[in-house]
Amino acid sequence: MTIRNEQEEFWETKYSQEYIQKNSSFNRDLLIQGWREILKNVSAPSNILECGANVGRNIEALNHIYPEAKKTAIEISADASKILRNKYKELNVINSSILESEITNNSFDLSFTMGVLIHIHPNDLKRNLEKVILSSNRYVVIGEYFNRTPVSLTYQGEEEKLFKRDFGKF
Repeated sequence: MTIRNEQEEFWETKYSQEYIQKNSSFNRDLLIQGWREILKNVSAPSNILECGANVGRNIEALNHIYPEAKKTAIEISADASKILRNKYKELNVINSSILESEITNNSFDLSFTMGVLIHIHPNDLKRNLEKVILSSNRYVVIGEYFNRTPVSLTYQGEEEKLFKRDFGKF
C-alpha cells in the first residue's frame, strides 16, 4: 500500500473531482498560443512528459503543436487518469505521484509541470523537481506561480495546499 503525504492525498482523492471540473473548460486557442510562445525557440521534441496532467488541457495544446510527438502524462488522480486514457488513446498515462512514477532519467526531449509544483509541500519539492529535471534529455519547462520569497497561501479554503516561490532560483 502506498503512503501518501497530506498534499498527495488531497489531490488524489479529496479534491480530485473539483479539480477535474475546474480544468475541464478553458480557452484552447489561447493555450495553444501560449505554448507556441513558450516553445518558439525549441526544436520539435519527439517525446514529451507532463507531470501532473489532470484532464490533459496541456496535452491537447501540445497535440496540436507537435502531433507526431509521443506523449506521457503522470497524474495522481485515478479519476483524471481515466479521463486522460479515454480522451487520448495514444497517450501513455501513469497514474502515480511524480516521485512514485517509474520514469527514467533522460527519457524525454521535453519534460514539464504547469501549476503542479505550487501544490507540492516544500519538504518534498526538491525530490519532485529533481525527478522532473532528470527525466529530460533536452528541455524542461516549469510553469508555476511566482513569489520572490516562499509563501504558503490558502487554496480553496485549505491550508498547506498552495506554495508560491521563485522556482527558477530554487
